[in-house]
Amino acid sequence: MPPPRVPPAGTTPRPRTAEEARQLARARARARARARAAALARKEAARRRRRAALARATRRAATLTGVLALVLVAAVAVAGVRPQTPSPTAVALDLASRAGELRDALTATATGLRDARTAVATARAELAAAESEQSAAAGPPAGTQGVAGSGAGLRVATARVALRAAEDRVTAATREARRRAADADLTVAGALAGLTAGPTSPDQQAADAAARDRWQAQLAGLTTAGIALPTTAQLATGDLPEGLTPARDATGQVVPGVAAGVVDGRVVVVPSAETATATSYALAQLGAPYVPGGSGAAGTDCTGLTAAVWTAAGRPLGATLAEQWAVGTVVPAGQVQVGDLVFGSDPTAGLDDVGVYVGEGQVVTASAVTHQVAVLPVPAGSSAVRVTLPPTTPNTPPAGDGSAATLCGAVRPPVVSAPVDPAWGGWSNGQVPTSALCPIGGGHLLRCDAAAAFQSLAQAWQNAFGTPMCLTDSYRSLAAQVDAHERKPRITAVPGTSNHGWGLAVDLCGGINVAGTQQSAWMARYAGQFGWVHPDWAQPGGQNPEPWHWEFGMLRD
Repeated sequence: MPPPRVPPAGTTPRPRTAEEARQLARARARARARARAAALARKEAARRRRRAALARATRRAATLTGVLALVLVAAVAVAGVRPQTPSPTAVALDLASRAGELRDALTATATGLRDARTAVATARAELAAAESEQSAAAGPPAGTQGVAGSGAGLRVATARVALRAAEDRVTAATREARRRAADADLTVAGALAGLTAGPTSPDQQAADAAARDRWQAQLAGLTTAGIALPTTAQLATGDLPEGLTPARDATGQVVPGVAAGVVDGRVVVVPSAETATATSYALAQLGAPYVPGGSGAAGTDCTGLTAAVWTAAGRPLGATLAEQWAVGTVVPAGQVQVGDLVFGSDPTAGLDDVGVYVGEGQVVTASAVTHQVAVLPVPAGSSAVRVTLPPTTPNTPPAGDGSAATLCGAVRPPVVSAPVDPAWGGWSNGQVPTSALCPIGGGHLLRCDAAAAFQSLAQAWQNAFGTPMCLTDSYRSLAAQVDAHERKPRITAVPGTSNHGWGLAVDLCGGINVAGTQQSAWMARYAGQFGWVHPDWAQPGGQNPEPWHWEFGMLRD
């Protein structure tokens, strides 16, 4: 750069003109722009160098990692170590745990939806009452109409809000139940069907096991074939998962509500996801005791069972036979499918029984005859409805003449407060086949509903005292009654009259057998919650005090 021009000594610098000043400013601006561009170029070059260095380092690290991995694999192979895989026992335990969790979730759903539907009914009744009050307030004495009317109007508005909230809860719970059914893992659903809710008599075990195995094999085949179950909504629209087509019966007629798929070269019926959930949940109730008016694993009747399993699958049902009949489309005899509700009927009683169809002419039902949830043959003259197909026109249930009252396969007993006849099954006292009774441990037997209730009582006892409940006697055959009466005539019933002979009585020990103890006081307070009663004659001051003797229900002596 040339040195700056210095004016000669003694001279005065000439002022720049306006044009010269502008040119100088432009020159300085261009110089600054060039300097900034050069700085940016240097920074970009530095960034490129850093990226290149990082890429080289990454490639070297990847190469080193690959070498180390090969060395590790070789070392494992030389050492004979094999990758750890879950044992069959661990897999089975995990599957059983998941099935138990699914059963608990379905039970909670059924209970929650039932409570929500009850809340809707209550809200509707309250709204009707509020509207009635509002109508009555329309014509009060002069000067009071405004106050009364405004109060009634507020109650109506409040009742409507409560009703909408209750209906929203039902809608949300139903939607969640259907989502769970649609997302259900068929392997877990099969494991769910393998659970039981209580002891089963030997006479019943074979039929229950065959139905359970058949259903589990069907689900396993669908899983192996990679078939996804359609939802009820997909079946209704015809938008089926890949590989499925509408099902047809033997005459070529379309069977609504189910699909068809191919498993091992065979065309098989594919149920809806909701049907699979309901059927597995129904099979998981096998062994639960029959309890009139019940709807859970602790005790259920036939309508309570069907309502619970289908409500859990997102298809809420009412509590009566007529309500359940009305909810679905009547199915022709040749098109009954797994999951359909099969109703028994009688010319004198009309609808008198209901169960969930599980194939091969069998249903899962809570039977008043077997006193537990069991797999039984479809009753003669039965009819079926498909829950997943709402009827296009109202169903008319089979009518009876009202001359008999039966429920769940047996004559409905009158509601009385007096003790009931303990006889059951058509057998004589002390001659009930042991294959018709259920074990409760230690070689003891009871009628199956009594056995389930006793096991619940015994578990509560162990929770309270930390020891098993002490038991000395249960079902007593006629021969055993004769032997006991010969040895202890003063404290035993005449042979053939003891409630032990019906499998409905137990003799207990461990402190229960002594009046006034902590153990006998616990029984007096809690045993009734499980259906076990200390009869009047056996209590202190009774005709024949026996603190150890307890019976299932109020039985006639």
